[in-house]
Amino acid sequence: MNLSLRSFTHFQSSVFRAASAKRFRITPAQKFAAAWHPIQACANHNRSGPRTDKGDHFTVTTPLYYVNAAPHMGSAYPTIAADALARFNRLDGKRVAFITGTDEHGEKIALAAASRGMKPQEHCDDIVASYKQLWESLDISYDSFIRTTDAKHEALVKTVLERVWERGDIYKASYEGWYCVDCEEYKDEAEMDADRNCPTHRRPCQQRSEENYFFALSKYQAQMEKLFEEQPGFVSPDARRNEVLGWVKEGLRDFSISRAAVSWGIPIPRDPAQTVYVWFDALNGYLSGLYPDSEAEAAGKADPEELLQRGWPASVHIIGKDILRFHAVYWPAMLMAAGLPVPERVFGHGFLTKDGLKMGKSLGNVLEPVALVNAYGADAVRYYFMREVSFGQDGDFSEERFRNIVNANLANDIGNLLNRTLNLLKKNCDGKIPIDTSTLPEDHPLRALAAERAPMVASAYNKMRFHDACEAALSVSGRGNQLLEETAPWTAFKKGDDAAKAEAAAVLASVLEAVRIVALMLSPVTPALSRRIYQQLGLGDHAFDALQWQVGTQWGDLKAGHQTAAPEPVFTRLEGDWVTDSAPVGETSAAPAAAKRPKAAVKAKAKVA
Repeated sequence: MNLSLRSFTHFQSSVFRAASAKRFRITPAQKFAAAWHPIQACANHNRSGPRTDKGDHFTVTTPLYYVNAAPHMGSAYPTIAADALARFNRLDGKRVAFITGTDEHGEKIALAAASRGMKPQEHCDDIVASYKQLWESLDISYDSFIRTTDAKHEALVKTVLERVWERGDIYKASYEGWYCVDCEEYKDEAEMDADRNCPTHRRPCQQRSEENYFFALSKYQAQMEKLFEEQPGFVSPDARRNEVLGWVKEGLRDFSISRAAVSWGIPIPRDPAQTVYVWFDALNGYLSGLYPDSEAEAAGKADPEELLQRGWPASVHIIGKDILRFHAVYWPAMLMAAGLPVPERVFGHGFLTKDGLKMGKSLGNVLEPVALVNAYGADAVRYYFMREVSFGQDGDFSEERFRNIVNANLANDIGNLLNRTLNLLKKNCDGKIPIDTSTLPEDHPLRALAAERAPMVASAYNKMRFHDACEAALSVSGRGNQLLEETAPWTAFKKGDDAAKAEAAAVLASVLEAVRIVALMLSPVTPALSRRIYQQLGLGDHAFDALQWQVGTQWGDLKAGHQTAAPEPVFTRLEGDWVTDSAPVGETSAAPAAAKRPKAAVKAKAKVA
């Protein structure tokens, strides 16, 4: 699964060893430039560096996705996670900047366009449209969609490049080696198989020789070591941090930031015959994405104080673990060289796999998210990948498992609980809340559990432990189901005296208040389902749109006499033809991938306001 931009060239030790064989040639002037070591004062862990007190801003980014082909589930997965994190922080009162977008330059893009008989820009426009359409269908609430072909982005890249150049951190050199077009990086001998194939893309690497410009990453060895020493949480989870620490301890190596043979890119102002290499280009999209499209001139200034006011440094970059080196090592050093603060955190998530292999467009084993969303709806897809896969680890997709998890959690634990409680309320209380739920004692089993779980859910979201957030929220609805079975209010309404009926009515009110809080707690993951729950509770869109975490998770919102809506299912079971897999053993239905969507899912999706 190619979850992001793509792996870009890092100067392997073999390249440096090749210098003695005259494969790597540097002039005396280049040696002087590469050796010059300016005083660094640009990491946000350095008190003399740029300001980083950005107030209540929270900036989260996805990778800028490579537009060699349409998006797949590997692209959707980190975007759903970033969206859930952004939604939670909005509920928590932060000023959120959620940036996603596309990386559109480079040789691979030009080749993809040529294979379709299109110009590169036409190809990019077409693929970008598919990304935006998918994000809309998945309820992705991004604030900025940056394209590396945007005028504001090109202006900013040129400014950042010039600043780094003025510090003496860019020099020209020749090199040769084995190049993977799909990775867009040179491979060391140890990184290829015996036939010099890329192990990721399973295609032959090409031997190339070029003269390009390099960024003197090695000059930032001490600053990077200090960064990891003083900010141990800079990279997470721990396995990723340890991996990055290993790279830093091995010694940082300079890397190429230009291409002479690639015309589809941003021309280097000092040498228009070369274009900015895709990674030095694309990583700066996290900065240019903070500017509106109409402010290309302001973006071109890349003023540190203005960036601070717009939400930089990023609170977290969410990326695939395959591009960890470039975000956790190269990008911070680039920012240091440009006099800008480094991001607060880089989170490297795991891969989604299919048939045990990393999904990727180049391998042709992608999971089609459009088919899943069309068949099952956005909430089901979002919930499954956030609940079932521990974010940061690898996870395999099974459609049978997908249905089982979603049906058990969303259709049964929440949907059925809400629907049968509302039907009991309609039948016995005219659909009106019988008591102020705030009058229930603090040790009431549902009130006490909701109070305990709400901070646990918030902590899990902050730590990007989405599976823990979902599990903690579902424990409340699970206890609601238990309470109904324990108290059997339907029996009291039929046979009990007035006191028993009053107690039964209070049980219904407590369950509905608990479901309301569950809806809020799950809303970062299942926004449409949570909205439908609020509609069923008679609270409406206005109340849902005005939700705040601290206030909304407090018990007692439902008041005596409040009228609920006519009961309708908010989420029905996922059934019908299989979309991505053959029917499991024992099933009689086995349809092709383009099969009709399950009827139950159609009903559920039709109720989205």
